[in-house]
Amino acid sequence: MSLVRLLAVLIIVSLTFSSSLMAKEIVIKFSHVTTEKTPKGKAAKYLQELVAERLKGKVRVDVYPNSQLYNDKEVLKALLLGDVQLAAPSLSKFGKYTKKWGLFDLPFLFRDADAVSCFTTGVNGQALLNAASKKGLKGLGYWLNGMKQLSANKPLIKPSDAKGEKFRIMSSDVLEAQFKAVNANPQKMSFSEVYNALSTGVIDGQENTWSNIRTKKFFEVQSDFTESNHGVLEYVLVTSSEFWNSLPKDIQTELSAIIKEVTLKETQWALEAAQIDKDYIMIAGHTKIHRLSHKQVAQWAKVMKPVWKQFEGDIGKDNIDAALKCNKQ
Repeated sequence: MSLVRLLAVLIIVSLTFSSSLMAKEIVIKFSHVTTEKTPKGKAAKYLQELVAERLKGKVRVDVYPNSQLYNDKEVLKALLLGDVQLAAPSLSKFGKYTKKWGLFDLPFLFRDADAVSCFTTGVNGQALLNAASKKGLKGLGYWLNGMKQLSANKPLIKPSDAKGEKFRIMSSDVLEAQFKAVNANPQKMSFSEVYNALSTGVIDGQENTWSNIRTKKFFEVQSDFTESNHGVLEYVLVTSSEFWNSLPKDIQTELSAIIKEVTLKETQWALEAAQIDKDYIMIAGHTKIHRLSHKQVAQWAKVMKPVWKQFEGDIGKDNIDAALKCNKQ
């Protein structure tokens, strides 16, 4: 072989090797805390499937549900360290990264799930996705779980019924203030610990959506549920700004399109699950479900509403006003 031909072969081999390195598959670890049967769990799986279909050989999503890797408190640190690349914690978990997402914890702010969707798809909601950007976190989309209900081992009909009860809450100052407003004792606790804490009496009650109540079987260890719809459980699909900015532009574009599609599907699943899971719990017969009258709801709302003013400076009056506007649409 001549020297010229040898050099040509070496160049081709070198280029081929370089191309193979450049084409190395990007692996995205997605950690979350719920079961695969929840709207979030199903959405994570759907995201994995769409990425495998549309970005085959370029990107792969590995999903770790049910706190297999991290709980919601740990996962944000893991994101920033690059140990995982996607998470979907409740917006209640971001207090040390941004106070603005506390909006979603304000009691009786949103009339229903439609009002929540109106806000999250609107100008203020979309702008809030960037609320934690200065801390290195990039919001990619909102994933709905549903409206929250109250539970305890006693009926919670009047605000005074909650006095002295120990309620599990997520790590949110707003939720802490919410329960203190009714003279209850809020206890910050990881989601994975709640069932055992309820069954052993470490806590007396909790707040959650019908989906989480069913899939985590909280209805088996609580005698009474109050259909209060007093708050919303909303997740944010989040990554680190560093990881996102490291992706090629075409990958960013395709992932953004996939996430938008998955988000629409996740919202549909969440809305369907709310009624299905509530019906399941009722039929199971382990617990009583109390429906509050309009007058009783107004009593709870009146006692808890001062929490809005308490956190207005952190959250922004403009965001609260935008949420309230969605209640009228």
